[in-house]
Amino acid sequence: MFAVRSRVLSSALRSTRLSSTPVRRASTFYNAAVAGLTDEESEFRNAVHEFAQREVAPRAAEIDKTNQSPMDLWEKLGSMGLHGITVSEAYGGLGSGYLQHTLAMEALSAASGSVALSYGAHSNLCVNQIHRHGTEEQKKKYLPPLVAGTKVGALAMSEPGAGSDVVAMQLKATPKDGGYVLNGNKFWITNGPVADTLVVYAKTGEGSKGITAFIIEKGMTGFSTHQKLDKFGMRGSDTCELVFEDCFVPNENILGKVNKGAGVLMSGLDLERLVLSAAFDVAVDYVHERKQFGQPVGTFQLMQGKSPFAKRQFS
Repeated sequence: MFAVRSRVLSSALRSTRLSSTPVRRASTFYNAAVAGLTDEESEFRNAVHEFAQREVAPRAAEIDKTNQSPMDLWEKLGSMGLHGITVSEAYGGLGSGYLQHTLAMEALSAASGSVALSYGAHSNLCVNQIHRHGTEEQKKKYLPPLVAGTKVGALAMSEPGAGSDVVAMQLKATPKDGGYVLNGNKFWITNGPVADTLVVYAKTGEGSKGITAFIIEKGMTGFSTHQKLDKFGMRGSDTCELVFEDCFVPNENILGKVNKGAGVLMSGLDLERLVLSAAFDVAVDYVHERKQFGQPVGTFQLMQGKSPFAKRQFS
């Protein structure tokens, strides 16, 4: 199924005339053999790269300038199957793996870091987590619209006073009448202003063993979002504060098990670290073109030290 969709996707892209609008500069050299890609993986990578350069890159500057998330791209990404790369076909996904997801993130990041950030929060930190840890009922309910791109997903971990310190989070979930009542705040939440489905982590006990993951739906009583942040960077990747005021969440919306949320969270973050952007590829080209004192800056000793170090970190 994945191979068929990949070939159809690539064929459709090749038959579409590329826009003449100037695009963001990105590395043009990619050796699939050196990267160890199969023909199918290379075809997939090329298809996503072509889409990103045609649909995303020409709009990157405007996205940054206006700080507006291009939601019209969401369903286009869904129609290509990119929201559900790691999701099984039973829920509308491609049934593929993290290599393909990384290739998609790399291609989108080369076109727009903002779009890639929102995409990653949706496809990995929300969609993939529900697919890996959800009940059959949860997967049937939430995954199809998220994979199709008709709904947007998010993850909520960070808080105003705790940052990304999971153990120090203060959002509290108190048991009540077949569910939990959530009170507190989450901050710096990617996709927060536009999300329909959110994986939210709250304290149900003490320490790291007292954290539970909940699936929160837009419109739940007691759940609201504050004004979108006007950020310095990654503009166009909508970010905001989430507010929970006596928000009742039924037991069927618990993701995983009670007090096992830290494991759900960390397993997702570990997989997120597999996803790399094309920043290094672009930087290598740039340092050999940018000149100071009549020579490329890439020939300077400092840059020759930093570049291999960065490569090792990415590897």
